[in-house]
Amino acid sequence: MTFQTLLFFLVVLPVMFFGLLLALLINVFDRSGDSFYRMAAWWGRFCSKLMGITVDVRGEDHYDNRQNYLIVSNHAGMADIPLILGSIKLNMRFVAKEELGNIPLFGWVIKQAGYIMIKRGQNREALKSLLSASNMLKSGRSVHIFPEGTRSETGALQPFKRGAFMIAQKGLAPILPVTIIGSNLITPKKSLTIRKATVKLVIGKQIETRGKNAQELQEITYGIISKNMDLN
Repeated sequence: MTFQTLLFFLVVLPVMFFGLLLALLINVFDRSGDSFYRMAAWWGRFCSKLMGITVDVRGEDHYDNRQNYLIVSNHAGMADIPLILGSIKLNMRFVAKEELGNIPLFGWVIKQAGYIMIKRGQNREALKSLLSASNMLKSGRSVHIFPEGTRSETGALQPFKRGAFMIAQKGLAPILPVTIIGSNLITPKKSLTIRKATVKLVIGKQIETRGKNAQELQEITYGIISKNMDLN
């Protein structure tokens, strides 16, 4: 067991538990979820520093923190969400798999804060979730989604699902492509061991969605994220 693994169980989990209790109260008074976002962003930065994770952010000039976006990124490790929350200065909500919403306390809090729970597969409930995400974009908040649908075991980019790009179309927001490099080394899939690592977040230029269909947006976004995987 690594030192980082011990820190996670002895410090990060207790801090997260008490933070979630506080968030339950905060969400009662701020139903917009904006206060929870600020707490979550702090927690993301706290986790990175405590666990010895160096985050190298590139392309920060490619977005305006006064605007909202559909943030699309690859999914390489468990640390991806806190890294994104702590490093990208946008008031965002995540599209998360439905199972996370069923976790006691954690699931209650993130649903209260406006996170969008989605069922896997092409069905009516999944489409309803996509509509909720597009409505969140229309409210002026950013939305993040992992279009691969699951984590990559090796960090290699997997095929994208088209639903993510329907959100951008319906929400009338540009896409902000983000490439995550190296987070798979922090916690390998199917492992609880946590290690130090340097993670690169490469923020690409925003992609305008007007005049493009979902397939075109999918191909353009995949191409940018794939190309940026090779940056050193």
